[in-house]
Amino acid sequence: MMPTVHQLGEKLKNYTGGFAAVVPYQKGDSLLLMDFTAANTALSDETLGNTGFFSKYVEEQLQKAGAKYGIGGYNEHRTIYSRSSVFDTESEEPRRLHLGTDIWGAAGTPVFAPLPGTVHSVGFNEAFGDYGATLILQHDLEGAIFHTLYGHLSLHSIEDKREGQSFEKGDWIAAFGEPAENGHWPPHLHFQVIIDMQGWKGDYPGVCKFSEREMYLSNCPDPDGILHMMQAAKPI
Repeated sequence: MMPTVHQLGEKLKNYTGGFAAVVPYQKGDSLLLMDFTAANTALSDETLGNTGFFSKYVEEQLQKAGAKYGIGGYNEHRTIYSRSSVFDTESEEPRRLHLGTDIWGAAGTPVFAPLPGTVHSVGFNEAFGDYGATLILQHDLEGAIFHTLYGHLSLHSIEDKREGQSFEKGDWIAAFGEPAENGHWPPHLHFQVIIDMQGWKGDYPGVCKFSEREMYLSNCPDPDGILHMMQAAKPI
Protein backbone atom coordinates (compact mmCIF):
# COMPACT_ATOMS: atom_id res chain seq x y z
CA MET A 1 0.00 0.00 0.00
CA MET A 2 1.26 3.47 -0.87
CA PRO A 3 0.16 5.70 2.05
CA THR A 4 -0.80 9.37 2.05
CA VAL A 5 1.63 11.73 3.75
CA HIS A 6 -0.69 11.87 6.79
CA GLN A 7 -0.98 8.09 6.99
CA LEU A 8 2.78 7.64 6.78
CA GLY A 9 3.35 10.35 9.37
CA GLU A 10 1.03 8.55 11.78
CA LYS A 11 2.76 5.21 11.16
CA LEU A 12 6.18 6.76 11.79
CA LYS A 13 4.94 8.43 14.98
CA ASN A 14 3.34 5.27 16.33
CA TYR A 15 5.94 2.74 15.17
CA THR A 16 6.65 0.62 18.24
CA GLY A 17 9.70 -1.08 16.74
CA GLY A 18 11.74 2.11 16.99
CA PHE A 19 14.22 3.46 14.47
CA ALA A 20 17.97 3.03 14.47
CA ALA A 21 20.01 6.23 14.43
CA VAL A 22 20.86 7.22 10.85
CA VAL A 23 24.20 8.64 12.04
CA PRO A 24 26.13 7.95 15.28
CA TYR A 25 23.99 10.03 17.62
CA GLN A 26 22.77 9.60 21.17
CA LYS A 27 20.29 11.62 23.14
CA GLY A 28 22.21 14.40 24.80
CA ASP A 29 24.68 14.97 21.95
CA SER A 30 24.86 18.65 21.05
CA LEU A 31 23.22 19.55 17.74
CA LEU A 32 23.43 22.93 16.00
CA LEU A 33 20.35 24.20 14.19
CA MET A 34 21.72 25.61 10.93
CA ASP A 35 19.90 28.30 8.97
CA PHE A 36 20.55 28.62 5.23
CA THR A 37 17.78 31.07 4.43
CA ALA A 38 18.18 34.76 3.56
CA ALA A 39 18.06 35.47 7.30
CA ASN A 40 21.61 34.14 7.62
CA THR A 41 23.51 37.24 6.57
CA ALA A 42 26.86 35.67 7.53
CA LEU A 43 26.81 33.67 4.30
CA SER A 44 28.25 35.84 1.55
CA ASP A 45 28.22 35.09 -2.16
CA GLU A 46 32.00 34.65 -1.91
CA THR A 47 31.60 31.94 0.76
CA LEU A 48 28.85 30.10 -1.10
CA GLY A 49 30.73 30.26 -4.40
CA ASN A 50 33.83 28.56 -3.00
CA THR A 51 33.38 25.04 -1.60
CA GLY A 52 36.50 25.37 0.55
CA PHE A 53 35.24 28.60 2.14
CA PHE A 54 31.78 27.10 2.61
CA SER A 55 33.24 23.98 4.25
CA LYS A 56 35.34 26.12 6.59
CA TYR A 57 32.24 28.13 7.52
CA VAL A 58 30.33 24.95 8.48
CA GLU A 59 33.30 23.57 10.44
CA GLU A 60 33.73 26.83 12.36
CA GLN A 61 30.03 27.01 13.22
CA LEU A 62 30.08 23.47 14.61
CA GLN A 63 33.25 24.13 16.61
CA LYS A 64 31.90 27.41 17.99
CA ALA A 65 28.73 25.67 19.17
CA GLY A 66 30.56 22.59 20.44
CA ALA A 67 28.13 20.56 18.33
CA LYS A 68 28.55 17.01 17.07
CA TYR A 69 26.40 17.76 14.00
CA GLY A 70 24.60 20.61 12.33
CA ILE A 71 21.04 19.86 11.33
CA GLY A 72 18.03 21.41 9.63
CA GLY A 73 16.55 22.36 6.33
CA TYR A 74 13.23 20.57 5.90
CA ASN A 75 10.65 22.86 4.25
CA GLU A 76 13.25 25.65 4.35
CA HIS A 77 13.39 28.27 1.58
CA ARG A 78 17.14 28.53 1.06
CA THR A 79 19.39 31.08 -0.58
CA ILE A 80 22.36 28.69 -0.77
CA TYR A 81 21.10 27.09 -3.99
CA SER A 82 22.04 30.21 -5.90
CA ARG A 83 25.56 28.69 -5.94
CA SER A 84 24.60 26.17 -8.65
CA SER A 85 22.78 26.31 -11.96
CA VAL A 86 21.36 22.85 -11.11
CA PHE A 87 18.62 24.67 -9.22
CA ASP A 88 17.73 27.10 -11.99
CA THR A 89 14.82 26.31 -14.29
CA GLU A 90 13.61 27.36 -17.71
CA SER A 91 10.94 29.43 -16.01
CA GLU A 92 11.75 32.54 -13.98
CA GLU A 93 11.23 30.71 -10.69
CA PRO A 94 14.32 28.81 -9.45
CA ARG A 95 14.18 25.82 -7.11
CA ARG A 96 14.90 26.89 -3.53
CA LEU A 97 12.62 24.91 -1.15
CA HIS A 98 14.46 22.06 0.57
CA LEU A 99 12.56 18.76 0.88
CA GLY A 100 14.88 16.82 3.17
CA THR A 101 16.88 17.25 6.37
CA ASP A 102 20.62 17.88 6.22
CA ILE A 103 23.03 16.51 8.82
CA TRP A 104 26.35 18.37 8.61
CA GLY A 105 29.45 16.58 9.91
CA ALA A 106 32.81 15.11 8.98
CA ALA A 107 33.51 13.23 5.75
CA GLY A 108 33.53 9.52 6.47
CA THR A 109 30.74 9.72 9.07
CA PRO A 110 28.91 6.37 8.90
CA VAL A 111 25.28 6.14 7.80
CA PHE A 112 22.94 3.40 9.01
CA ALA A 113 19.59 2.00 7.88
CA PRO A 114 16.91 3.33 10.25
CA LEU A 115 14.69 0.29 9.62
CA PRO A 116 14.80 -2.81 7.39
CA GLY A 117 14.81 -2.08 3.67
CA THR A 118 16.05 -3.00 0.23
CA VAL A 119 18.06 -0.99 -2.26
CA HIS A 120 15.67 0.75 -4.65
CA SER A 121 18.45 2.35 -6.69
CA VAL A 122 21.86 4.03 -6.62
CA GLY A 123 23.26 6.89 -8.65
CA PHE A 124 26.10 9.35 -9.08
CA ASN A 125 24.62 12.80 -9.67
CA GLU A 126 27.92 14.51 -10.27
CA ALA A 127 26.95 18.02 -11.44
CA PHE A 128 28.19 20.88 -9.27
CA GLY A 129 25.62 21.38 -6.51
CA ASP A 130 23.85 18.03 -7.04
CA TYR A 131 23.69 15.00 -4.71
CA GLY A 132 26.89 13.34 -5.82
CA ALA A 133 26.84 9.68 -4.74
CA THR A 134 23.25 8.72 -3.89
CA LEU A 135 21.51 5.71 -2.33
CA ILE A 136 17.75 5.11 -2.14
CA LEU A 137 16.16 2.42 0.03
CA GLN A 138 12.60 1.07 -0.09
CA HIS A 139 10.79 0.14 3.12
CA ASP A 140 7.63 -1.67 4.09
CA LEU A 141 6.42 -0.33 7.44
CA GLU A 142 3.43 -2.38 8.54
CA GLY A 143 2.14 -2.49 4.97
CA ALA A 144 3.02 1.11 4.08
CA ILE A 145 5.58 1.33 1.25
CA PHE A 146 7.93 4.33 1.22
CA HIS A 147 11.53 5.28 0.49
CA THR A 148 14.49 6.99 2.13
CA LEU A 149 17.08 8.88 0.07
CA TYR A 150 20.69 9.42 1.19
CA GLY A 151 22.59 12.07 -0.76
CA HIS A 152 26.18 13.42 -0.69
CA LEU A 153 27.75 10.05 0.08
CA SER A 154 31.20 8.68 -0.66
CA LEU A 155 31.47 6.80 -3.94
CA HIS A 156 33.39 3.98 -2.30
CA SER A 157 30.57 3.39 0.20
CA ILE A 158 27.96 2.74 -2.49
CA GLU A 159 30.02 0.91 -5.11
CA ASP A 160 28.88 -2.51 -3.84
CA LYS A 161 25.18 -1.60 -3.56
CA ARG A 162 22.78 -3.39 -5.92
CA GLU A 163 19.05 -3.07 -6.53
CA GLY A 164 17.14 -5.48 -4.32
CA GLN A 165 19.97 -5.85 -1.79
CA SER A 166 18.53 -6.17 1.73
CA PHE A 167 19.53 -4.38 4.92
CA GLU A 168 18.39 -4.81 8.50
CA LYS A 169 17.72 -2.00 10.94
CA GLY A 170 21.01 -0.52 12.11
CA ASP A 171 23.12 -1.94 9.29
CA TRP A 172 25.92 0.27 7.94
CA ILE A 173 24.88 1.40 4.47
CA ALA A 174 27.17 4.29 3.47
CA ALA A 175 29.34 7.20 4.62
CA PHE A 176 29.48 10.98 4.13
CA GLY A 177 31.49 11.91 1.04
CA GLU A 178 34.24 14.44 0.37
CA PRO A 179 33.28 17.50 -1.71
CA ALA A 180 34.78 16.03 -4.91
CA GLU A 181 32.28 13.13 -4.81
CA ASN A 182 29.32 14.68 -2.97
CA GLY A 183 28.30 17.34 -5.47
CA HIS A 184 30.95 19.82 -4.21
CA TRP A 185 29.26 20.57 -0.89
CA PRO A 186 30.70 20.69 2.62
CA PRO A 187 30.45 17.11 3.97
CA HIS A 188 26.92 16.27 5.08
CA LEU A 189 24.04 13.87 4.57
CA HIS A 190 20.84 14.84 2.78
CA PHE A 191 18.17 12.54 4.24
CA GLN A 192 14.76 12.57 2.59
CA VAL A 193 11.60 10.51 3.00
CA ILE A 194 9.72 9.87 -0.26
CA ILE A 195 6.45 8.01 -0.64
CA ASP A 196 6.16 7.63 -4.43
CA MET A 197 9.40 7.64 -6.45
CA GLN A 198 7.35 8.59 -9.53
CA GLY A 199 9.64 6.66 -11.86
CA TRP A 200 12.91 8.18 -10.60
CA LYS A 201 15.96 5.96 -10.02
CA GLY A 202 19.17 6.97 -8.29
CA ASP A 203 17.79 10.48 -7.97
CA TYR A 204 14.71 12.45 -6.86
CA PRO A 205 14.27 16.21 -6.44
CA GLY A 206 15.54 17.34 -3.05
CA VAL A 207 14.68 20.96 -3.81
CA CYS A 208 11.56 22.31 -5.51
CA LYS A 209 10.03 25.59 -6.64
CA PHE A 210 8.13 27.34 -3.88
CA SER A 211 5.04 27.31 -6.11
CA GLU A 212 5.22 23.49 -6.08
CA ARG A 213 5.64 23.28 -2.31
CA GLU A 214 2.35 21.60 -1.43
CA MET A 215 2.66 19.02 -4.19
CA TYR A 216 6.13 17.94 -3.11
CA LEU A 217 5.50 18.06 0.64
CA SER A 218 2.52 15.75 0.11
CA ASN A 219 5.03 13.17 -1.18
CA CYS A 220 7.96 13.99 1.11
CA PRO A 221 7.00 14.03 4.82
CA ASP A 222 9.17 15.48 7.57
CA PRO A 223 12.27 13.24 7.98
CA ASP A 224 12.34 13.98 11.70
CA GLY A 225 9.59 11.40 12.06
CA ILE A 226 12.50 8.98 11.70
CA LEU A 227 15.50 11.05 12.83
CA HIS A 228 14.10 12.53 16.07
CA MET A 229 16.95 15.04 16.12
CA MET A 230 15.37 18.43 15.43
CA GLN A 231 13.86 18.86 18.90
CA ALA A 232 17.37 18.71 20.38
CA ALA A 233 18.96 21.18 17.94
CA LYS A 234 19.76 24.70 19.12
CA PRO A 235 20.94 27.82 17.27
CA ILE A 236 24.18 29.49 18.28
